[in-house]
Amino acid sequence: MRIILAILTLSTVVSTLPVGAQTISREELIFLTSEWKGERFPDGRPKIPDDLLERAKHIMIDDAWTVLKNEGYLNQFEGNWKTVNNTIMTGRAVTAMYLPSRPDVERNIKERGWKQGRKGNTNSWPIDILTKGDLYVADAFGKISGGSIMGATLANSIYSKSGNGVVFDGAARDLQEISNIQGFNAFVRDFHPSFTEEMVLMGLNTPIRIGGAIVLPGDLVIATMEGVLFVPAHMAEYVVSVAEFVVRKDKFGFEMVRTGKYSTGEIDDQWTDEIKTEFLNWLKKHPELGTMTRQELDEIMSKRTW
Repeated sequence: MRIILAILTLSTVVSTLPVGAQTISREELIFLTSEWKGERFPDGRPKIPDDLLERAKHIMIDDAWTVLKNEGYLNQFEGNWKTVNNTIMTGRAVTAMYLPSRPDVERNIKERGWKQGRKGNTNSWPIDILTKGDLYVADAFGKISGGSIMGATLANSIYSKSGNGVVFDGAARDLQEISNIQGFNAFVRDFHPSFTEEMVLMGLNTPIRIGGAIVLPGDLVIATMEGVLFVPAHMAEYVVSVAEFVVRKDKFGFEMVRTGKYSTGEIDDQWTDEIKTEFLNWLKKHPELGTMTRQELDEIMSKRTW
């Protein structure tokens, strides 16, 4: 009986340990993202639906930022990037945090990771867990020389697993080769021919800082030529919906002002019933912009602060 109890106790202890090196527990990740009520990955990371990731590609990042700001989320944007091209990226954040290396710490981390079945240097470990729709976001403490945590080989692996690129507060190498990967983009502080040196992975799917922004695993990442916005998962549907409406509202408003139907002041103010009816009729003639009910319109307009 004692042997059976001992085995059961050991099994319970082992089952509560983090499965992947450097990760936080599933319970902690669910705690940190507790406002998300949707589907989750096995490790607890919020799983924003694929259709929402696609919708997010067609909104304006300025509008999304304004929605977040009005809701009190003030630390979600970071600019000043170098990119491979102008491809817009949206995805679910897979986060990584790197620190300057220290021999004893790096040795322990690598030995534990190898025992868990991880291969190669620690900068390849985040790539191993990527799935379609993920977007790899790394805090590499802004390191440039010796801070290239991705080259052409890893870039190809990243794209094959996620269908996306990366956002690195650090560097990448092999720009000429990376630029040949169709659909891939990288937002980095700079490109540099050096390899990864004197840095080690200290966090995988943990909260990280990218410049002045906080990023949690599963956040909706919107990366455009203006910069990168990190939308908390539980805010994603609301932010995208409101930003979609602003796009429709602007197109409608431009047409109404050009034709002299309404003045700029009328379009930019709270809408009368007449303008709301006019808008909904106009929207039916533009199915490419999506649909909207009068109830949905009234709800969004009641919260209007833009």
